[in-house]
Parts: sequence; structure tokens; C-alpha cells
Amino acid sequence: MRVLFAGTPAVAVPSLDALIAAGFEIVAVLTRPDAPIGRKRVLTPSPVAARAAELGIDLIHATRVDEAVTAKIAAAKPDVAAIVAYGGLIPRPALDVPPHGWINLHFSLLPAWRGAAPVQRAVMAGDDVTGAVTFLLEEGLDTGPVFGTLTEGVGPEDTAGALLERLSHSGAVLLAQTLSAVEAGRAAAQPQAGDVSLAPKLTIDDGRLDWKQPALAIGRRARGVTPEPGAWTTLDGQRVKLEPVRLRPGDTDLQPGAVFLDGKSVLVGTGSHAVELTRIQPSGKKMMAAADWARGMATLESVVFE
Repeated sequence: MRVLFAGTPAVAVPSLDALIAAGFEIVAVLTRPDAPIGRKRVLTPSPVAARAAELGIDLIHATRVDEAVTAKIAAAKPDVAAIVAYGGLIPRPALDVPPHGWINLHFSLLPAWRGAAPVQRAVMAGDDVTGAVTFLLEEGLDTGPVFGTLTEGVGPEDTAGALLERLSHSGAVLLAQTLSAVEAGRAAAQPQAGDVSLAPKLTIDDGRLDWKQPALAIGRRARGVTPEPGAWTTLDGQRVKLEPVRLRPGDTDLQPGAVFLDGKSVLVGTGSHAVELTRIQPSGKKMMAAADWARGMATLESVVFE
């Protein structure tokens, strides 16, 4: 079966590899254009584009699937399109090109967490279980009928990045299985059922920690925004980046935002009990162990995160 693959970030690469390993013919890869990366803003191909180039697969670069891009997709004559985190909407004219439609691998248990950041929102909400589904893409936001489902437990220290990495590999297997079922005429998509929740794209503001919130909520937020956009707070008006924190339920005497060095542990007060910092990146410096940062502060007793 001839497959158009659409995807952009690193989490989509395992799916591309899985489809090739399963014997599908990848006729073209649709991905977003090269983007400036790093402090020097060097134009860099997307991870999917880089992998497709290694494999000698034709690339279609597009930020928006317009009439010209749709014509390129049609020229590739795909039987089906597989899409994993492409990063753009697919309009009706393009949806109608492949006879078997577009099959989307989405990293949530739809209809929970429809949108761009399902894994991050699941971690931030404290979900114990998440997963991935394959579904038939429609014009609505992740509304199409579901072909296949897998579940994945969310561990107490899982970051969004770690969870998404696991799902990218198990989901790749699910996507290959779904396309095999479509090719064999055995696929039967079922309408979504259950409560709908939305997972809008994260912004920098989503990473700000509010020390007046309970420690559990702060811990979930920090894990949910790791690695991107990252957790942060402010100190003396400067942004300070933080890696995920640990809960310290036995320490309840610190005011929200107040910092205290307890032996080798750096504690911060919250709206409930304290949390322990793991690593911290002060403004203009590199990420370092929290204890090393604390030892470099002249008067830690007066330090209060805002």
C-alpha cells in the first residue's frame, strides 16, 4: 500500500520507521519547513525531514496545506496518509486525496485531551493512565472515529517528555497495525465515546510555578512542562528555570516561595507542604544541582521565589 507520511518532531520518527519496517511504500513525507534552532538560529530540518532524507524519501515542506501542497500530495498517488504530530491542519481537499483517508496517531485516549499537547495536559491534570489511539482524520479537532487504542500508565515521576517517548514507540506499532488492517480490509473505526477534554498548545506562561498552589499541583505542572516549555519561577525579577521537583510532605513550616537549605536538600514552601528542588538554572547561567546553587547564595534565608 502506498503511504504518504506526515509528521515533524522526533516523536513521529518511530512511526515512520515502523511503517517502513512493516513493508509499506512511503511515497512522500509531508513535514514543516526547516526552522531556526539554537542561539545562532541555524536553519535545521525537522527530525522527520532528516530521517526521510536519510532514507531517500521525497519531501513536501509546508507550513500550510494549500492548493499547491494538495496538488503535490495528489501527484504522489497515496492509497492512505498516516499523520503523527505534523503540526498543521489538513483541509478537506487534501483529506479527500487518498482513497483510505488520513489515519492519525494521537497520544491520548480520545475524546480525552483533544489538541496539540495531550501528554503534557494529562500529566499536569494528574491522570494515572493515558495512551494513544489511531483514528480517521476529519476537519474537526481530533473528532474522527477510532481504529485502535493502547494504554500507558503515568508514573509518579514521569515527565511529559519521558511519557511521550514511550508512547512514540508503542504508538508506532499501533499505527503499523492499523494500516495493515486497512490494507486487508479488516479495519473498523468506532465513534468516540466519553467525556471530551481539550489540550491546547503550551505557552511559556504554562511553565510558571505558582507557589501558593498545593505541592502536588506544582509537581504535576513541573513534570508536565518538561522538557518544553520548561518550569520556571522568578527571583528578584529574573526568570529562573527549574527541573521537576520532589514532594516533601513532612515539611510544612515554609511559607509559599520561601527557600530553605535542609542539609543537602533545597526546599521551597508551597500552599501545602514543601517541595525539593532538583536542578536549577539561574538567569544567565547553566543548569546546576540545586544544592550547588544554594551554597553559592550569600543569604539563602532571604530568598523567596515569586
